[in-house]
Amino acid sequence: MRNNVGHGPPGSLDAGVRPMALITSCLPAPVGGTAIQMSLPPSLPSLPIVAADVVRQFSRRGDLAQAQFLYGEVAQRMMGRLRYIRLQPAALLDAGCGAGASLPLLRDRFPNAAYTGLDAAEPLLAHARQAWTPGGVAAWLGRLAQRGKPAVSFVRADLAASGLPPEQLDLVWSNLALHWHPEPHAVLAEWRRILKVGGLAMFSCLGPGTLRELREALADAGLRTATPAFVDMHDFGDLLVENGFADPVMDQETLTLTYETPQRLLEDVRALGGNPARGRRAGLAGRAWLDRLHAALEARRGPQGRISLSIEVAYGHAWRAPARRTAPGETHLSVSAIGGRRAG
Repeated sequence: MRNNVGHGPPGSLDAGVRPMALITSCLPAPVGGTAIQMSLPPSLPSLPIVAADVVRQFSRRGDLAQAQFLYGEVAQRMMGRLRYIRLQPAALLDAGCGAGASLPLLRDRFPNAAYTGLDAAEPLLAHARQAWTPGGVAAWLGRLAQRGKPAVSFVRADLAASGLPPEQLDLVWSNLALHWHPEPHAVLAEWRRILKVGGLAMFSCLGPGTLRELREALADAGLRTATPAFVDMHDFGDLLVENGFADPVMDQETLTLTYETPQRLLEDVRALGGNPARGRRAGLAGRAWLDRLHAALEARRGPQGRISLSIEVAYGHAWRAPARRTAPGETHLSVSAIGGRRAG
């Protein structure tokens, strides 16, 4: 059993039991020493994440149903923040859409907006297309039911290289995806490129406090492995400004999941994305290694007899600025900004 006892309403978030074979691959094989979290340079030129491994790991996770206990909860919290913002987009992008789980939420909030879902993992997009853009008779009936409503489409692409036309979108929405890209600054630059002037980028991502208890247990057990490096929300605020966004708003909360067994905790770690950190060893963890980790997690049981796991979630939004000054006397103007001036 998994319980959410962090911010927001508490409640059971149970999921089905997954086979033991999946547990052994949720963490890399031991390399000796202590657990480490990769450090980040101040300028954040790149994160120690292997992009191909991110795609590979998420491609093995079906429709991400086992991770919806967190993805769905965070999406609802993002939508709660969005309700305070006046916005009626004609076109929006769901960046890192996975199997399209956010589509109903976005369509309910913005029924007149054309939806594009983007993800780098083709198996996830196949699930999304099957669920939301069916073929054959189902597609024909769907078109009749949706006649006059904006289109739904899915695109396979990297978050930092969408291939979409410039300045065509009013909203970029991204739920728990940005932290899996090795170059978040490039992703934000791409979002600025495809947003119209005054368009909104809204995202959630994992923060550095995520998996704290697991990293400590690895250290307690004397097990050395690289773990994902997550960016502090203040650094994301700086990156937004550096990449041409205005009035960034960042906030953070920590959700605490509690577990009855170490095995269940590790299953969820794998379901949420596993470990694509650069520097980990390939291969499955051995039984002796896992036994040491399980024992270290068991030793961390709290007063209620459960094992805690922290998930730090950062939320951010900012507006696409109309111009960017690059040097004294030099200003870059957007196409839509020029059009606006001409109309005046």
